[in-house]
Amino acid sequence: MRSVKLLVFILPALLLAACTAAAPAATATPVELTTIRLPMGYIPNIQYAPFYVAIERGYFKDVGIKIDFDYSLETNGVQLVGANNLQFAVVSGEQVLLARAQQLPVVYVMAWYQNYPVAVISKTSQNIVQPADLKGKRIGLPGLFGANYIGLRALLANAGLKESDVSLTSVGFNQVDILATDQQQAIVGYTTNEPVQLQAQGYAVNVIKVSDYVQLAANGLISNESTIQNNPDLVRRMVQATLKGIRDTLADPDTAYEISKKYVDTLAQADEKIQKQVLAASLEYWKAVTPGQSDRKAWENMQQVLLEMGLMPQALDLDKAFSNAFIK
Repeated sequence: MRSVKLLVFILPALLLAACTAAAPAATATPVELTTIRLPMGYIPNIQYAPFYVAIERGYFKDVGIKIDFDYSLETNGVQLVGANNLQFAVVSGEQVLLARAQQLPVVYVMAWYQNYPVAVISKTSQNIVQPADLKGKRIGLPGLFGANYIGLRALLANAGLKESDVSLTSVGFNQVDILATDQQQAIVGYTTNEPVQLQAQGYAVNVIKVSDYVQLAANGLISNESTIQNNPDLVRRMVQATLKGIRDTLADPDTAYEISKKYVDTLAQADEKIQKQVLAASLEYWKAVTPGQSDRKAWENMQQVLLEMGLMPQALDLDKAFSNAFIK
């Protein structure tokens, strides 16, 4: 009986082994990637380290996305996403409301910066220490568009000033050289960038931060109503991969800096001490209890500022302008 039982158990095992040996080796199916052209609104810069990290560590690829960076103007990205020619762009919060006021159905789906990063910078010799001191001053900024322009307008409004009370000059993204050579009395730039570079060059500067006067919806990722309705999973994957890049950069900025050299051509030749200071200053703006989450109060403030400036004809439904549904 023992021999019979033994055969009963051994025979199936032998058959299983034979079947296993004869089975062809499995081949991995290549993942089909969705190419996302992503407008960034600025030139290649260490401040985009989270996106570079997310690409290099395969976070986008893991969720079926291939990123192609587009370093064109912020307003161009908003128009393209609003027209559903592109699915995503990196923009500042005011651009969402301005676009929706023009019937462009863009939606802010992930907060990146937790505070509005724009500031007016001047040499201390100009004695510009508060918004009211801007009256009559010559101010250089990239142009009459985007976060720099809106941030300046917010500061002017805070002081009861109009745009006609100052002299504005579009200088592109050369604000540091413009101020260093005294071509303008003040410049508008990002708190995380221009002041750091100027101080590193030995200039004593005053910095008037927009966030010290009003809390506004800052930089983040936008999509549009069509993409959200028809392909919400793509939005979720895009947001989650980006958030991983932000978390990794916050956790290990030195490695993020080295990764960024591959994507920012000028970084290897740049002053490493200055650029690491720019990155360190940026990290403080990205920290959040719940990464990616929008603060409704910041959106309410932003809308109020734009209404007071006359840049929007009427209040919008803010529940349609931003969403926290994709960060969880």
